[in-house]
Amino acid sequence: MASVNKVILIGNLGKDPETRYLPSGDAVTNFSIATTEKWKNKSGEQQEHTEWHRISMFGKVAEIAGEYLKKGSPVYVEGRIRTRKWQDKESGQDKYSTEIVADRMQLLGSRGSGSGGAEPMAREPATAAAGGGKPQAAGKKGGAFDQMDDDIPF
Repeated sequence: MASVNKVILIGNLGKDPETRYLPSGDAVTNFSIATTEKWKNKSGEQQEHTEWHRISMFGKVAEIAGEYLKKGSPVYVEGRIRTRKWQDKESGQDKYSTEIVADRMQLLGSRGSGSGGAEPMAREPATAAAGGGKPQAAGKKGGAFDQMDDDIPF
């Protein structure tokens, strides 16, 4: 039987992303996004819960994220859940870290929206995908590069 490990999130960055480069030259960008759910309890009082998600991206999409995302930026990410295990050097105890390894992202927002992070996407958000897929303008039929804004560097 086939299995599926797919995550789709829309949230806001908690701080600026951090980009570093592997010895191979490939970029790795890490950041956290917050998703917030709101509901009313049985008494009718507004309730809210914010969940923080650790995101890792690799390659070209990591470079794009590192360049254009900023603290507070709204972003759409797709990827898979990965849990890493390691031993704490001091205590010897097993430690676990769960993150989203994202291979697709879409910058949300526009200039003047106050998001601070998606300014390069003046009229249309852009989608970037790992694995050699060409970024395309979202919401445009055809998505041809010659139809994209000149200030988008990818």
